[in-house]
Amino acid sequence: MRVCGVELKGNDANICLLSMSEGLFDLPDCRVRRVSLENTTTQAALIGFQFAFAKLIADYKIDKVIIRQRNMKGKFSGGAVGFKLEAAIELIQDLKVEIVSPIETKEILKQNPVQISFVETGLKAFQEPAFTTAYASLIA
Repeated sequence: MRVCGVELKGNDANICLLSMSEGLFDLPDCRVRRVSLENTTTQAALIGFQFAFAKLIADYKIDKVIIRQRNMKGKFSGGAVGFKLEAAIELIQDLKVEIVSPIETKEILKQNPVQISFVETGLKAFQEPAFTTAYASLIA
């Protein structure tokens, strides 16, 4: 199964592709590390974001998108733009989307820790939440 872990931060969807086959994990190369919404006030920009994300998913034959959940209230709540991005991703035709809470991810990682250090993955530091979300979803 090939999944795309997503962390929504500001105007960006930070992504990490991860696949698992016969108990082995693979980090496929990807042409982008994040998909951005350039203009948050126009419908055309949001449609462009959705198209770019859908194209990425189709090109890499992703089976499921795993989005890291954000708080709706409180000090660390997600912004309005992030929820727009989440809705745009969830509304992509024929795409399975799962939203996983950071608490759930933490519990899964406690029981099944990643066997290599994050630095060895070759990913950028800002991709770590997307990676851990995807990993936890695949291992669960």
